Amino acid sequence: MAHGQPSPGGLTKLRGRRAECAVLDALTAGARTGEGQALVLRGEAGVGKTALLEYLVETAPEFELVRATGVESEMELAFAGLHQLCAPMLDRMARIPAPQRDALKVVFGLTAGPPPDRFLIGLAVLSLLSEVADERPLLCVIDDAQWLDRASAQTLAFVARRLFAEPVGLVFAAREPGEQLGGLQQLEVTGLPEGDAHALLGSVVRFLLDERVRDRIVAETRGNPLALLELPRGLTAPQLAGGLGLLDAQALPGRIEESFLRRLEAFPDDTRLLLVVAAAEPIGDPLLVWGAAERLGIEASALTAAETDGLLAIGQRVTFRHPLVRSAVYRSASLPERRSVHLALAEATDRRLDPDRRAWHLASAAAGPDEDVASELE
Repeated sequence: MAHGQPSPGGLTKLRGRRAECAVLDALTAGARTGEGQALVLRGEAGVGKTALLEYLVETAPEFELVRATGVESEMELAFAGLHQLCAPMLDRMARIPAPQRDALKVVFGLTAGPPPDRFLIGLAVLSLLSEVADERPLLCVIDDAQWLDRASAQTLAFVARRLFAEPVGLVFAAREPGEQLGGLQQLEVTGLPEGDAHALLGSVVRFLLDERVRDRIVAETRGNPLALLELPRGLTAPQLAGGLGLLDAQALPGRIEESFLRRLEAFPDDTRLLLVVAAAEPIGDPLLVWGAAERLGIEASALTAAETDGLLAIGQRVTFRHPLVRSAVYRSASLPERRSVHLALAEATDRRLDPDRRAWHLASAAAGPDEDVASELE
């Protein structure tokens, strides 16, 4: 986690997050007794929202867990985020009312039909979550919710306002929630308290550094944990003597991305290309990533450098150290690289089971207008 340390029992103790963790503990406690609740964690990039989501997951091991992550490049693809969240639960669709089931089948491209009513889609998702939660409490975790497509955000907000007596916890993390999630309960996540920020900085800057310089770095980052961990990386005492030179909050995500980009430059070409494949594949499916990698001639050994540096892990899911790693990787790729990666992902995607995502990858791989791809998208 971005600013945690192991604690007895295997859980991660987060520095300076006692109040936030207490709110999350209360949410899962309510879900265990059948009192459903939704929450939006709001805060700037790198401030620790993802770490809090991981804390939530670790402290609720008995919950059924489903996850989704908003993807900037999928914001125009209706219901893409909802598909991520619901895909692991679709085997329970037979248990929900037929009109709702039919609506979801159309939305997810499982059957043909006219666009269903949005109200019916919302009821269908609520019923689906309820069916899953009948077996054991359900935890739904959505990271980078600011990049959810509008249709998914509207549907999930509809569901969030109607959990009531369901053993379900629905938690979003977003830089800015947007109007769709604006009416839900929010918890603002800010920088670490000064003492915790100093301790975190000391864990990465092991050499002697003037106390006033340390104070300045903490002040410039405003206690942002990821900035404290990443921006001083690889810098010497003389280089840090003037602080980090951050000007405002808007510059912070860009500076963190630059730090990740410097680390990418040291990787072999195959490792960097594998990272681009993982960044371009939005649902975190390792089979799709390795299928595309094979088509690009990337060996499995290419993963070693990225795993060793802690930027990427490929297990049951494909996970980046932080969403900013993913965006930095994707933006660092040249246009020809992106097109070749999306084409490989399209070829690795099942034409029958996932036609919409395959068409989306083909569209991203196209060098210009393509009538065949346009027909598939339509």
